[in-house]
Amino acid sequence: MKFQLFSISLLVTLLFLSLTSNAATLNSVKDTDGHALIPGNQYYILPVIRGHGGGLTMTQHNDQCPLYVAQENMEVEKGLPLIFHPANPKDKVVCLSTDINIEFEAMTICVMSLTWQLGNVEGGKRYVITGGINGNPGKETVSNWFKIEKWGSEDYKLVFCPSVCETCKVVCGDVGVFYEDEKRLLGLSGEPFPVMFKKIDS
Repeated sequence: MKFQLFSISLLVTLLFLSLTSNAATLNSVKDTDGHALIPGNQYYILPVIRGHGGGLTMTQHNDQCPLYVAQENMEVEKGLPLIFHPANPKDKVVCLSTDINIEFEAMTICVMSLTWQLGNVEGGKRYVITGGINGNPGKETVSNWFKIEKWGSEDYKLVFCPSVCETCKVVCGDVGVFYEDEKRLLGLSGEPFPVMFKKIDS
């Protein structure tokens, strides 16, 4: 009898884990090869619409640090490698509509974190800048969390609308591109920036 109960319990546990894994896979963000994004792997974030610049990189703005998240002007430029860190470190894949840190994997002249954060208002705009903190979801890090949402049936967009702090009042919005002084700077915009994710082979 005990063996039967153990077998049934084990079967239920395995079934639950299987359903949970399948649900996560179905809800996962896919790269250009159709595979789920894996936390810690390196990807390029590229524009969906052709002829409107290249991948994502960093640039100086006002000749000082922190660096600003920007889009390459030339379509042939893929930008810099990025990695994703879900708010739940146990997540095996990056899922839609969940809080993530986004971090450049690169060397820079600014001695600071290359994790994205939403900066303060500058000239009526809020830009995406570096200098954020990975992990520790909560009030102190609320500006460091972004989400990936669907754009159309197959593509994606980046969104700032963190859920890591239930008591915080945040201004949600799509991450778009501002064209300034021959630069393409990312920030909260009324126009989304449709993107896709290309895995970088190690």
